[in-house]
Amino acid sequence: MRVEEQITQKLQQAFAPVSLEVVNDSDRHRGHAGAPGTGESHFTIKVVSDRFAGKSRVERHRMVNDVLADELKGPVHALAISALAPEERSRPL
Repeated sequence: MRVEEQITQKLQQAFAPVSLEVVNDSDRHRGHAGAPGTGESHFTIKVVSDRFAGKSRVERHRMVNDVLADELKGPVHALAISALAPEERSRPL
């Protein structure tokens, strides 16, 4: 299974999101220091879930990082996270 698919599956299971976007940004980082050149190392995640309601930005990022701990130890070098509660969707990121 590709890393992008693993990330998507884990986030869906953990957060039952009303909206989820996982973008593979690895091509934009080809040749950068620390980029492993695998084509699956840099991702942007935009997730909207009721489970983020009442949580701080730091708590939300920790929640996502905990779910993706195995990927962050291995193939994922960089992860940009936008984690919102549904009522925050219209706010700028």
